Amino acid sequence: MIDDVATDGSTSSEKNRPSSTRRTRRVRMTGKERREQLLDIGRILFADKGFEGTSVEEIAARAGVSKPVVYEHFGGKEGLYAVVVDREMRQLLDMVTGALTAGHPRELLEQAAFALLDYIETYTDGFRILVRDSPVAQSTGTFASLISDIATQVEDILGLEFKARGFDPKLAPLYAQALVGMVALTGQWWLNVRKPKKAEVAAHLVNLAWHGLENLESRPRLIGHRKS
Repeated sequence: MIDDVATDGSTSSEKNRPSSTRRTRRVRMTGKERREQLLDIGRILFADKGFEGTSVEEIAARAGVSKPVVYEHFGGKEGLYAVVVDREMRQLLDMVTGALTAGHPRELLEQAAFALLDYIETYTDGFRILVRDSPVAQSTGTFASLISDIATQVEDILGLEFKARGFDPKLAPLYAQALVGMVALTGQWWLNVRKPKKAEVAAHLVNLAWHGLENLESRPRLIGHRKS
């Protein structure tokens, strides 16, 4: 599949002709190139305006094509958005799981915190898309589901630590969700303020998480009046 995109390739003699008779040379773009172009444009618009605020008309106009071209490649705005979200989710998940290489649990926490903050810093548009709610996302394309996927990667690590310390390893998924969620929500806040520096944010996150785990009670109890 080949798509055409118009560019002003007029020669000096052609520029002297009346606009009605001047011909515009067209540079051909392959279907793969067009698809990537639409994904790049969609990513920028979805990050800036959200799903509802972005239209197929604007995507097509930015790409210099007609609306049917967008439908041909993605079936509509929903299809384009789904591919953008899927790519960002895979990028973040790969960065986090690829970072977990240390043997010491505290350093693993540091690596996970840095991986998420690195993603926010490097792929800011992608992160803005992931944290937005969208009717397309539903149960499989939400930021919450992504956090759950990342937490799953650290469940086994926590499970081994819990077992070694005499805690119930069945509670590892709960703590994994809590730890990863803490980092993710802090990352959303840091995205806007960008203070303090990334390394300091990571250090404070690990400080809270590590010392909380270090003094963990094997059988935590409530001290208030409510018990259920």
